[in-house]
Amino acid sequence: MDKIFGGPILPTLIKLVLASVGVGIVLAIFGIEPWRLWEDFLGTISRVWEMGFNLIDWSFTYFLLGAVIVLPIWLLVRLWSVFVEKEPQRKD
Repeated sequence: MDKIFGGPILPTLIKLVLASVGVGIVLAIFGIEPWRLWEDFLGTISRVWEMGFNLIDWSFTYFLLGAVIVLPIWLLVRLWSVFVEKEPQRKD
């Protein structure tokens, strides 16, 4: 049973109770109520899910915007390096 709790049962339970009370006090200071956390849990997951897809949409838009400039410049540099290649130097 000690392996499950990570140590002796009674001290572990006391630490958990004290930590819970401490966190509860901090949450109460910020006006957070426990039943509202559970009530809004699925709503929070839904908002996080939407934020993830919004992030993908945002990053793809800026990727395309940057690619319009970066890819033609890259292509010009590559073509320049192929057509205007330096002549090999001779060693005497």
